[in-house]
Amino acid sequence: MQEAFRYGRDAARDDAALRTLLTGLVPGLPAEVAAAVLTLAGGDPAVLREVAGTLTPEQVRGTQPPPCTLPAAGPLGRRCRAALAVLPVRTRHALLLAATDPDLAPGELLAAGAAEALAVAEQAGLVTVTSGAVQFTPAVLRAVVYYDAPLAARRAAHSLLADVLDRRGERLRGLVHRAAAAVGADEDLSRDLLAAAADGPPRTASAAYRYAAELTADADRAAGSMVAAARQAWLAGERHQAGLLLRRVSRRPQARARAGGLTGEMELREGDPATARDMLLDAAAHLVPHDVPAALEALLLAGEAVHLAGEHGRYREVARRALALRRGDEPAPVALAYQQVAGLAGMYAGEHDTAFARLRDVLRLAGRVEEPAALIRAAGAGILVGDDARARALAGRAIALARDRGEVTLVPQALEITAFAGLAEGHYEAATTAATEGAALARATGQPALVRSQLGVLAVLAALVGDRESCVLRVREAGAGDTVQGPGEARALCQWALALLDLVEGRPRRTVERLGTLVVAASARGNLIVQVAATPHLVEAVWRCDPPTRTSGPDARAAALDRTFEPFDRWTTGTGQPAWLALRSRCRALRSAEPQAAEEHFREALRQHDRGDADFARAHTELLFGRDLRRRRRPGAAREHLRSAVETFRLLQAGPWAAQADVELRAAGAPVPPDPAGARELTAQQERIARLVADGATNREIAQQLFLSPRTIDHHLRNVFARLGVRSRTELVRRMAG
Repeated sequence: MQEAFRYGRDAARDDAALRTLLTGLVPGLPAEVAAAVLTLAGGDPAVLREVAGTLTPEQVRGTQPPPCTLPAAGPLGRRCRAALAVLPVRTRHALLLAATDPDLAPGELLAAGAAEALAVAEQAGLVTVTSGAVQFTPAVLRAVVYYDAPLAARRAAHSLLADVLDRRGERLRGLVHRAAAAVGADEDLSRDLLAAAADGPPRTASAAYRYAAELTADADRAAGSMVAAARQAWLAGERHQAGLLLRRVSRRPQARARAGGLTGEMELREGDPATARDMLLDAAAHLVPHDVPAALEALLLAGEAVHLAGEHGRYREVARRALALRRGDEPAPVALAYQQVAGLAGMYAGEHDTAFARLRDVLRLAGRVEEPAALIRAAGAGILVGDDARARALAGRAIALARDRGEVTLVPQALEITAFAGLAEGHYEAATTAATEGAALARATGQPALVRSQLGVLAVLAALVGDRESCVLRVREAGAGDTVQGPGEARALCQWALALLDLVEGRPRRTVERLGTLVVAASARGNLIVQVAATPHLVEAVWRCDPPTRTSGPDARAAALDRTFEPFDRWTTGTGQPAWLALRSRCRALRSAEPQAAEEHFREALRQHDRGDADFARAHTELLFGRDLRRRRRPGAAREHLRSAVETFRLLQAGPWAAQADVELRAAGAPVPPDPAGARELTAQQERIARLVADGATNREIAQQLFLSPRTIDHHLRNVFARLGVRSRTELVRRMAG
């Protein structure tokens, strides 16, 4: 019998150094087994070495379950067991109760009559009792205590806790413990577990569904319950546990189809959208006759795979299959899904009027939805219609609900939308915060494709302000490659970031080369969102290479740019949003051969910027407007806009852009104003690093959290010291505290 909970939950999640160590110790270990070993290690390299050294060939191949405790013969295992052996019987019993349920609070232990007996173990340094939990030291000691106890003692502990939790109104947790104590099949308990798990938090619900499968003789119920257990484990962020549970699903057709849908979803988050698409489409085909909601979910995910693979020409077929399931009387979350499918089909087909109408219906329906996954889709619709503020608000609701429900796997998905919205709105600091947190959570929950996309967003954000080192490091860490169909989302973001660096650093022809293949993609290929967002930079780069004149004749490049700009122009017009209308007018200005028309478009862009709050984008428009006026030999008119651009870029600490505006202002015959910010103000990146130092983080820990190298952190920290006039980390901590 498998026990109720996974152990080592209070341990640090597997970080890059431990993963590298395990790979060196046991090359080729299956991902689920590696994750289980890392979780058991609890962040301790000594535990990792001890466990890895005792893996059997069957465990290495993944055909037998991974180890659940320290080996008996290892030195750490011997020390742990020796420390436990000298404790009084009552203390060992109390430790077993604490180990039986990682969520057990001291108050629940008190109700079980075991709290006082823990004092001896606490004095021995084996546990730390806080107001909310009992923490074992080392973390792996929890597993040693539990699995070293005789089976009868473990069952008795589960029975005792079931009684305590029942009296406290914790029905689901009580049932799980009762199931762990059961011997043989129990159909009534199986049904009770299924009923209670429906509204439970994912991690506990996963255990409940698993026990429901183990306690029934009904093969269909057992298979369906095991898939449900795997899905809840996936939502709880326990990717490896979900994989292990899926291996136990029987060959019952409906259960295998549902398992295929979940496997396809996990494959999508792990980075192979083409494989995920095929798995999800196959699962949907098998589910349609039996489970329409599950079939629709599989088709929605297949559509997302099509988008991430950059092959939106295939979306029409996915949409056709999904919309064929619609009846017309669906509840709000399902109606929202159908409207989104119809809207995306229209968007990919270039039918913008239909697309905008359907996607705005999605935003309207989102007000009646309280499901995180549906809200994330609605937030994505907000991005597609250019309503970035609404997208950010919906993603925020999804994050709050997902965290409250324990559906931690969905949180980084919502944070990705938040980062995209902040990037589009010009709120770069908020976008950086969302993408940094999202990448860390995506890594912790087993979603490497999402990690790469968030790193791509971070690379773009760094490039926008001219931070070459951070941009290049994040592009390298993303490691994003092309799909068979062309650039996937992460690759497209990284290419956009590198093209932006070229633009910032004065290499517009290189920008045209990079963005030309990305934006002017083959029909029905590429990443739609990046193509739209990068178009203004492509237009600017072409203008900087060769501004249009009245005598300019048509050429192949101009024709290609026309094909690119026309859908961008129609899309931005359809949004009705000031930020996007400003970029549309800026691009029209840069493409205008007539000086008067260009000036009118620039002034319209500035009027639209005034309706919004994107200071960076406004400064960028003023830089280009001033540069255009100076080129047309109107230096006096240019100075006003260039001075404003200089001041804003300095305020936003976008040094390379400020330097460009400085050059243009000097060329327009005006002295460059002194920088009022002085040299002692920290950039946003430096401020973030200084705060982490003040919180006690090491350079390596900061580097891992911000997805930078320790050498880069050291470089930033030296600049922080210089700007603040401090000489040590101790002085910095005091300065930040003041």
